[in-house]
Amino acid sequence: MTRSARNGKAGRVVMVVPAFPKLSESFIVSKFLGLLKRGWDVYVVCGISEKGQYGHFPLLEDNLIGRRRIKVAWPRRLRWLAGLLAPAAFLHALWSNPGGSWHYLHRGARCFGFGVLRRLYLDAHIVAVAPDLVHFEFGTLAIEGACLKTLLDCRMIASFRGYDLNYSGLENSNHYREVWAEADAIHVLGSDLWRRARARGCPSDKPHAVIPPAVDARVFSVREGVSRDRGGSPEGKLRILSVGRLEWKKGYEYAIEAIRRLRDSGVRCEYCIIGHGSYLEPLAFSRHQLGLHNEVTFAGAQTPSQVRERMRSSDVFLHPAVSEGFCNAVLEAQAMALPVVCSDADGLPENVVDGETGFVVPRREAAALADKLMLLASDRVLRRRMGEKGRQRVLAQFQPADQISSFERLYHSVLSDDSPGAKEH
Repeated sequence: MTRSARNGKAGRVVMVVPAFPKLSESFIVSKFLGLLKRGWDVYVVCGISEKGQYGHFPLLEDNLIGRRRIKVAWPRRLRWLAGLLAPAAFLHALWSNPGGSWHYLHRGARCFGFGVLRRLYLDAHIVAVAPDLVHFEFGTLAIEGACLKTLLDCRMIASFRGYDLNYSGLENSNHYREVWAEADAIHVLGSDLWRRARARGCPSDKPHAVIPPAVDARVFSVREGVSRDRGGSPEGKLRILSVGRLEWKKGYEYAIEAIRRLRDSGVRCEYCIIGHGSYLEPLAFSRHQLGLHNEVTFAGAQTPSQVRERMRSSDVFLHPAVSEGFCNAVLEAQAMALPVVCSDADGLPENVVDGETGFVVPRREAAALADKLMLLASDRVLRRRMGEKGRQRVLAQFQPADQISSFERLYHSVLSDDSPGAKEH
């Protein structure tokens, strides 16, 4: 029985993330605040604190109790600095959780020898919190941290959101072996990711939960009086939008080629890509090579409110990914009544209902993207109908309250004295 269960309270949970809060990971902030509101004794331990981003999360910025529960790991990059700070980290862990710290050192010495001291320095904040459950919000983090289950005598969950299963460690068939063995349950965003987890070695009978992303439809809403059945911008152009990091896996080069096909077919359009990343240069070259300086705009990184405003003034959302776990931006676009044209990459067909909330076409097929965009450009009624269907689906299936309830069920199941989790939640 867990410490919190003995006290008749919700369990003490540590959410482990690389950085917090992060613009591209607003779902982590929403989950943290949602669990706090429901009475969970929850903490966040992150490698980097994105303090400059707090202004973009007013509910977090104003929550002083929540902010005190955000713990930033002790610095690890500069060895000399880590050496100076190590005694303070050890004392912090020992003072906050003396029994757990000695348990950690005793068991860790058997596995890592003197290396346990380095591990305690890195895990000091987690040890100090004395969690009942450690939830690694990304699978790649769970590889190094899988030993915490034994060292702290706690439960463990690992989330897989796309990159960790689609790219990380593909050269090693045993990349996640320790995670599959130690995790009490696995969380994935969709059924495609659960299939990929099994293909990467996860046992089929491993307890798991399929919990998709959620969108606050009160925030991602269509401004009253805004209509998209006029056929685009005041200049009569179809306004097309994409949101996401500029990476090869997003497939933006196929979107740019599709825009060229639209222009050559006489469809007036403007295409805006919001996001930043290392792939800007080849995409800018593609735009130059195809002569689309007047049609394609790279808007760079934008705040959440700026993204919402751009969605409100757009006609179609385009997501031509080559690989994608699920994609929050596609859900947000549907919440704002935008019809979606996307590829069939990985989990996207679970996100968009083909022919109802948008169109799903084969990945790497610029011609297919262009065909669906042309159809939407010529049919304002279809755009409006698909947009309305998309928002209805988000309201019915992807609400934050339902998502938090699903995580609560998963946590209660893992923290119970019974089986660590149901086969699927």
